[in-house]
Parts: sequence; C-alpha cells; structure tokens
Amino acid sequence: MLIAVVGPSGAGKDTLMAGARLALAQDARFRFVRRAITRPAAAGGEDHEALSDADFALRRDAGGFALYWQAHGLHYGIPRDIEADMAARRVVIANLSRAVLPEANARYRLRVLNISAPIEILAARLAARGRETATDIAARLAREVALPDGLDIERVMNDADVTEGVARVLTALNRAASDAQGL
Repeated sequence: MLIAVVGPSGAGKDTLMAGARLALAQDARFRFVRRAITRPAAAGGEDHEALSDADFALRRDAGGFALYWQAHGLHYGIPRDIEADMAARRVVIANLSRAVLPEANARYRLRVLNISAPIEILAARLAARGRETATDIAARLAREVALPDGLDIERVMNDADVTEGVARVLTALNRAASDAQGL
C-alpha cells in the first residue's frame, strides 16, 4: 500500500511525519520515502536527494521513478524501488503532490493521508515561519484545493500538540498496515 501524505501549508505534515518516522524506525512494516528533488541539499526543508535538472531527467527517462511531477519550478520523484516494498506488503509513505494522486491511484493501492488544521491554526503557523507577507498568507489560505474523487482518504486533524498529532498519524499508519497485511 502507498500512503500519500498531503495537506495545506502550515498543517504540520513534516513535523508529524518526522515524529512518526522516528516512532516506527524499527518497524519493518513501514518505509518512509526520501524524495528526489531538483533543489540543492543545502536549501533546507525536508531531507531529500538533491539532483540537477539533467540528472533528474536521466533517471526519469531510464524509468527510475515510480512517480514524478513538477511544482513550484522544481522536479520531484519517488524512487521506483517502492514497488518491491509494496509487493512485500510493506506500507510505503511518501509526501506527494495532489496533482499526481490520480496516477498513483490508478497504478497502486493508494490511501491518502490528508493532514490539516483549522484555518486559524494554519494562519498562525504560516505567519510564524516568516516566509510570506500577511497578504500572501491570506491568498494561500483562500486557495482550497479539493482532492480528486474516488480516493481512499484518511483525515488527520493536527489541532493539538505535536505528541497528539503524531499519535493520530501513528493510528492511521497502523490501520493501513493492518489493511495491507489483509490483502
């Protein structure tokens, strides 16, 4: 099973997934995917495999990605080897773009983990990051992107402290592992 982690900016996806990754580090039922991104490693953000545009294109053209997409001027890829993990009934967890969900759903047993928070919490978290103006934040929050129809979606509301948020994600991931084993 492939778990696609999605949600709006400020929802706390990276924080909750880091906590879940740590909690499940010794649990062989799970694999947390490290994405390939055409962004320098020193640029900050998530731990990723930094690739040049040319190297990304070479790997993509050679079939090295199970899924790939472009967003915000960058290319993102999920390694092809996730398919072996899924064949072994492991739960593969990856941060995906909403734009690639229909393809992922057509090709794999997909469950979407939609992490969100109330709008006032999203606004406060975005403001605390200090990367955007108040106008930019308001515009970002006004853009509500709907998930495609027909997906298996599990929602996690991140409106409590980090410990509670991670516990909610762990509950969802353990449920997915049980479902994956029951194939």
